[in-house]
Amino acid sequence: MNDLLPLPGMSSDLGMPKIIPQPALSQRAKAAIVVRLLINEGAEIALEDLPADLQAHLTQQMGAMRVVDRVTLAAVVEEFTEALDSIGLSFPGGIAGALEALDGKISRETAARLRKEAGVRAAGDPWKRLRALTVEELLPMIESESTEVAAVLLSKLDVPIAAALLGKLPGPRAREITYAVSLTSDVTPDAVDRIGLSLAAQLDNKRIPAFDANAVERLGAILNSSSTPTRNDVLTGLDETDEDLATAVRKAIFTFGNIPDRVPVRDVPRILREVEQATLVVAMAGAEAAGFGDSRDFILDNMSARMADQMREDIENSGKIKADDADTAMQAVISAIREMEERGDLTLVSPDDDED
Repeated sequence: MNDLLPLPGMSSDLGMPKIIPQPALSQRAKAAIVVRLLINEGAEIALEDLPADLQAHLTQQMGAMRVVDRVTLAAVVEEFTEALDSIGLSFPGGIAGALEALDGKISRETAARLRKEAGVRAAGDPWKRLRALTVEELLPMIESESTEVAAVLLSKLDVPIAAALLGKLPGPRAREITYAVSLTSDVTPDAVDRIGLSLAAQLDNKRIPAFDANAVERLGAILNSSSTPTRNDVLTGLDETDEDLATAVRKAIFTFGNIPDRVPVRDVPRILREVEQATLVVAMAGAEAAGFGDSRDFILDNMSARMADQMREDIENSGKIKADDADTAMQAVISAIREMEERGDLTLVSPDDDED
């Protein structure tokens, strides 16, 4: 027996199977090994985020492989680990990933233009985008689509969202879509993909406003900072051309004349501490001539008696105030109130609340 040579694959000294590492593997084979190992360990791998051709290559490679010995497996894992450790920074890859990473960091106009130039597919997995929408955003979409498309959409959504969406629909429409869901068993993946792309395209084709604030808010902000004569002239013109718009803009405006209606009485002393005494005197002295006598009296009536007496004396001693100086001083008072509102130090009474 000692004269017998060891069999191939057998250790000559122990008689145990000798593990022979497989020859050099391609990068594609190594990737298949790593993916298979991760799946066996129960890891969640978002392979659907890979380009379709890479998914196909990976699947074909895994189908062509059979058994990998432990030595080869260990070598591949070690190489993979070293590759991960050497990575300092990674980028999302492609326009879709870049747009997702920069969401909220670049302007909506730029994002929409890049998405349109790259094509709908560059938006990434359409169903991933659609599943991220709220019920309120999905409702108009499912209402306007055919029953068959609505059934596919409902089937691809997360169950809580789908249930909430179904509850928002009228009874007959909800029943139609529910029945259509039972007929989706034979829908092909390609058809589902095309439906997803079509629905995602609707998101990209939505009109993006050029301004964050609406026209009334923007006009109100501009007129707030305008001089009183300019503001009055513009509002008079708006009354003649569009009375409803003029009314809405007046509600968005806050001027010295709005103080009695929109400033809570308790906040008057705090506002006075925010304005320089000399500026306040000029504003109060010029208020009567500007047509804001009620605002002057409101402020005087809601400060301490001693301060009110001193203010009346200062107003009397100030003499005649130029209209421009008075307007500048009143704007300073309004600016102080606006700054307090932005800081959360006071809350102005809404014109709508005042009407109620």
